[in-house]
Amino acid sequence: MSKTENKHKSGRRYTFILSVVSIFVILGAVVYSVAGQISSQMSQSAIDNLSESLGLLRGTMQAILQKEAEFQKLISQELALMENPENLILSYNSNKTMIRISLVPSGQAVGISNNGEDFSAESLDFSAGMEVDGLPLSGSYLNEMGTWAYTLSCPVVKDGTETATLYIEYIYDSFDEALPPKFYNNNATLYVMDAKSERFVLKPKGIGERVAGHINLQDFYNANRILEPDLQADVSENIRRGEHVMFYHDIRDKESLIYMWSVNNGALYLIGYVPIESIQQEGKAVNQNIFIVVFVMLAAFLVCCVLYLANERQNRRIRREREEERELHNAQLTEALQAAQIASSSKTMFLSNMSHDIRTPMNAILGFTTLLDKDADNPAKVREYTKKITASGQHLLGLINDVLDVSKIESGKAVLTLGEFTLDSMISSIDAIIRPMAKDKKQQFDITVSGIRHEKLIGDETRMNQILINLLSNSVKYTPEGGHIWLRIIGLEQYSGQFEHMKIEVEDNGYGMTPEYLEVIFDAFTRAENSTTNKVQGTGLGMAITKNIVELMGGTINVTSEVDKGSLFTVELNLRIPDQAPDGHFWQERGILHLLAVDDEKYILENIRILMEDTGVIVDTSASGEDALRKIHAARENGYTYDVILMDWNMPGMDGLETVSRLQESVRESSSILFLTACDWEEIEEQAFRAGVDGFLAKPFFVSALKEKLLELHSGQDAGHKPGETETDAILKGRHFLVAEDNEINSEILLALLEGEGASCTVADNGRLAVDTFLASPPGTFDAILMDVQMPVMNGYEATREIRALDREDAASIPIIAMTANAFAEDVRGAREAGMNDHIAKPIEMGIIKRILRKYLKERN
Repeated sequence: MSKTENKHKSGRRYTFILSVVSIFVILGAVVYSVAGQISSQMSQSAIDNLSESLGLLRGTMQAILQKEAEFQKLISQELALMENPENLILSYNSNKTMIRISLVPSGQAVGISNNGEDFSAESLDFSAGMEVDGLPLSGSYLNEMGTWAYTLSCPVVKDGTETATLYIEYIYDSFDEALPPKFYNNNATLYVMDAKSERFVLKPKGIGERVAGHINLQDFYNANRILEPDLQADVSENIRRGEHVMFYHDIRDKESLIYMWSVNNGALYLIGYVPIESIQQEGKAVNQNIFIVVFVMLAAFLVCCVLYLANERQNRRIRREREEERELHNAQLTEALQAAQIASSSKTMFLSNMSHDIRTPMNAILGFTTLLDKDADNPAKVREYTKKITASGQHLLGLINDVLDVSKIESGKAVLTLGEFTLDSMISSIDAIIRPMAKDKKQQFDITVSGIRHEKLIGDETRMNQILINLLSNSVKYTPEGGHIWLRIIGLEQYSGQFEHMKIEVEDNGYGMTPEYLEVIFDAFTRAENSTTNKVQGTGLGMAITKNIVELMGGTINVTSEVDKGSLFTVELNLRIPDQAPDGHFWQERGILHLLAVDDEKYILENIRILMEDTGVIVDTSASGEDALRKIHAARENGYTYDVILMDWNMPGMDGLETVSRLQESVRESSSILFLTACDWEEIEEQAFRAGVDGFLAKPFFVSALKEKLLELHSGQDAGHKPGETETDAILKGRHFLVAEDNEINSEILLALLEGEGASCTVADNGRLAVDTFLASPPGTFDAILMDVQMPVMNGYEATREIRALDREDAASIPIIAMTANAFAEDVRGAREAGMNDHIAKPIEMGIIKRILRKYLKERN
């Protein structure tokens, strides 16, 4: 099947899936819309139902009032026919509805009631003008029994003349029996209110749940938090006109519908509320049923789609099996072509990416190798160049190790290797790489350290070097000839006594960067594009690598830049301070009690004072040569001398050379004078020694550098010598090793290194010869075997297995060390599985070889 056909089928499949999704979306939208409409319609229907229920209640109450009026008219007619109507009044007994019947003759103010008491209508209020079937209706009032009641008045007419007025008192409780026991599924509340007085005259039993009874309309407002003045005014106006009222409001945190329904043309009002959720309950139930039906339909539809897709997949599988033979050849060719293209692209990308980082230390190695050949007869220069070559080689080795670490490349993660290091060694390594690069472009490179309280720190020195070299090498590349580059290490306020908080600044006055490029500078494979920077080659990985390392260390990195004015990179880090006792023993042993620092830069003097705090040495400072001479003479007068004098040779006024020349001979006899300078001192070296200078120290100042220089001056030993090396070296003397190495140069280097330590070696060119040589030698001939892995005839793994399988006493116990360029994690594991004791990655370092051999040789002894 061709790629085009696959694309078409894939397109059809995606179209089908998109269609299914669209159907689901449209159906969902329709269902949602319909559900909303149903909910709205059901809510409106529920409100209409509520209105109808209120209408029925209203009709019931009006029917009761109508019957009462009709009954009163009948009684009035009966009274009109009687000669002595008072007897009829007295004969009536009170019942649940009619509490009192009274008759007042026309023209009289007082009449008689059925209880035999006098009756006066003056206490009744008919001013509202309300009527029932033409009979005046009084306002509501509390009767003698404490029950809310009302009175209807009816004239007694005899022969066309009104002879008396009949008054009958009714109680509102009589409505309670006529009203239904539940209203709106018992979710609504209901009161009966007298319109004129706005008093609640009846709370029907069993209708709704009320937390408290309400006395009047205002009490109803207050209890239910209906406090808006405008709303209350509108309701009062509608009640005054006898109109129905409905409005929404929150009652006890529930949205509710409040209703006020007019009865008997506004004489009475049915008042209450029902929660909206009760109104919408039926709509919700209908929507739930709709959603259940829709869900079942969608599930059925989805099952159909799944079955269709499964059937389609089965058909595609059958077609694919039929076409496999024809496609196999094309697929193989395509895969081969893609693999070749990917391999070529990966190789090009890999070489391009590594070019930037590898060439920087390689430049220092090649440059100092040239200088080493030139100054081979000068031991001091040879030691200096060797030290710098080693530093650059270590950095280069660190880069290569990163490349070879497959786990880091695959996961994109790097692991910090923490250990103790000194700022002096780190800055020396950086200076050895960067200063020659800057010098080639006639650039000025200045290093300053200020505010740092601890010179020895715990961190990943290789990663620190990588950060600084990336930043500084970029500054060199992107700064024109004659430019200026600064490296500043500044101590900041410590967050904790266990960490040194520092800021590293790398600044230049080079080409600078645009604001647009600053936004992507830390992205991989990005480079500034302009006519100037395009002349500089690079991979665009440096800044991305730097940012990742800084963040891995828990720090931050920022950059500011301006085109044609330069750039400033700022890195902030917190590095742990190692636990160590104050180093006062070195200075006391050598009688160094007083030190004078002379420099016109105040921050340099302050840095010297801070770093020398824990040594027990008294540090005095001077800002000029004249002041230094005064302090030296004052010290002599006070009975002491400065044991060490650190002096900047390039100062305004009296410089260092002139100051040293003017020192008295008596002072010079007991003082070590060192020039502390950031400049190349070759041009003044001869003059300085003639003037009496003992040596030179490179800025910035570090205590460890001063100690090394003093050791060199006082004992004549190599400043790089470390105690304990003699003991390590002694274990290699007289030892005999079997070396399996097929590369002549590698074996020559290893032989020279081991023979330099007093050991001897037998070399085998391949694994087969190594096995034969070991088998032909008596037991105990070799103290250890250094085994390469990739060799002709038989590799190192096979040779090791064969040696371990030999039937002789030392075959299982002799240390076998893999010494190979295969540095992957699986190579180390493979060496262990083959029976080797340990693994050393090339290029070989004598320190590592001695440490590992010492471990296994001691165990064997």
